[in-house]
Amino acid sequence: MAFATVWNYCVPLTIVTVAWLINTAHCQAVQAENVTVLEGGTAQISCRLQNYDGSIVVIQNPRRQTLFFNGTRALKDDRFQMVLFTQRLVRITLTNVSVSDEGGYFCQLYTDSTHHQVATLSVLVPPETPTVEVKQEAVEGGEAELTCVSPRSKPAATLRWMRKGREIAGVVSLQDNGKTFSVSSTIRIPVERKDDGAALSCEAFHPALNGQKRIRHYRLDVYFAPTVRIVPPAGILREGDSLTLTCSVTGNPQPRNTQWSKINDTLPERAEISGTTLQISRLSQSHNGTYLCQAQNDYGRAADHYTLLVYDNVSVTTMVPSTPTPTTPSITSHSTTPTLLPPTLALDPEDPGAVVETHSAVPYAVIGGVLALLVFTVICVLIVTIWCSVRQKGSYLTHEASGLDEHGEVQEAFLNGNDASQGKKEYLL
Repeated sequence: MAFATVWNYCVPLTIVTVAWLINTAHCQAVQAENVTVLEGGTAQISCRLQNYDGSIVVIQNPRRQTLFFNGTRALKDDRFQMVLFTQRLVRITLTNVSVSDEGGYFCQLYTDSTHHQVATLSVLVPPETPTVEVKQEAVEGGEAELTCVSPRSKPAATLRWMRKGREIAGVVSLQDNGKTFSVSSTIRIPVERKDDGAALSCEAFHPALNGQKRIRHYRLDVYFAPTVRIVPPAGILREGDSLTLTCSVTGNPQPRNTQWSKINDTLPERAEISGTTLQISRLSQSHNGTYLCQAQNDYGRAADHYTLLVYDNVSVTTMVPSTPTPTTPSITSHSTTPTLLPPTLALDPEDPGAVVETHSAVPYAVIGGVLALLVFTVICVLIVTIWCSVRQKGSYLTHEASGLDEHGEVQEAFLNGNDASQGKKEYLL
C-alpha cells in the first residue's frame, strides 16, 4: 500500500512571555492508505493517527458524504462497517465493491482548523470469458470472419486469437464505457472443406488475473456441398440373393434426406428404403440396371450410381483327369465354331463370364504333341491315297483311247475291200 502525504498541523502555542515560553505543545497528524480491490470484493480503508488527542475524526466518501463521525454511522449504507477505532488507527470496510465506489475517501481531523488526507480506492474489473461472434459464415472456398469480444473490463483486457499454438493477428477495437472498457478482436481467415471442425481459441489477459487467462474455445464450422458414395456389396450376385446398398453422405449442413432411384426405370417392388440404405430381396435378372443415390443441402447437390448385374444361378465345374488318356480324333460337324481354351485356362465357377488360370500336374504339352503328330500322319495318308487313286484312273483312260484307234483301222480296211489276208490281225475292242 502506498501512503499519501502526511498533513501536520500544530496547535498554536500559548505565549507566556516574549521569550517564546512553550506552555503546551500538541502536534497531530493523519495518514490514509490507497486501496486496490477487485470488483465484488471487500475494501479496507484505513486512517492512521499520530499524537491523537481525542479530536473529531470524520470519514467521507468520494461524493463528500459523511460515512462515520467519531465512530458513529452517519450514512445508512450497510456495506460500510466501522471495524476499528483507536488512538492510532481508524479502519472501515466496504463489502461488495463496485466501480461506482471508486474514488477518494477522506480522512479528516477537526481541530481549530480542518485538515484531511485522501485514501484512493481503485477497483479492478477482470474480464469474463470472452465470446465469439460469427460476422460472416464460413463457406468452402470463401473466408470466415470471427470476432472475439470482452464486453467489460477495467483496465481494458488484452485479446489474442490462437490456432494450433500459433497466434492469428486480429484487428482490435476498444470502446470506453465510462469506468469500464469493451474490447474486441476480429480475424478473417480463408477456409476449405478440410477446415471444418478446426479448433480456434480466444484468450483474454488482464492484470487482475495474476498471470492467468480466460479462454474461449471455438470450433470452426465450414459449410460445403454434400458428397455421396455408394458402398457396393462384396462378390457377385446371383438370382435369389439379396442386395444391400448403403449410401454414404457427408455435407455441412448434413443433408436430411437421400433419394434412391433407378435410371430409366422405377424401383423394383421388392425394394425397401431405410434411411440411406436400399435393400432388394430375391434378386432376378429383371432387377439389372443402374441405381442412383442423390443428396442435397443449401450449398449444392451430389449423386453416385451403382450398376447391378445379376447372374444365372448355374454352377460351372471344371473336370481335370488324374492321368492323360489319348483318344483317336474324330471329324465332327458343328453349326457354330466352338471356343477353345488353352490347357491352363478354365471357366470360373463363381463367374460364368470369367476365365481363370488353372494349375495341374497333367503333361498337356506331351498330349498335344502326340495328338498333333497323329493328325499330321492321318492327313499325309489321305493325301497319298488320293494321289494314287488319281494316277490309276488316268492310266485306264489312256489304254481305252488306244483301243479305239485300232478299231477305226479295221473299219477302214473293210470299207476299202482289202483282202482278208491282209487283215489277219486281231484287234481288241
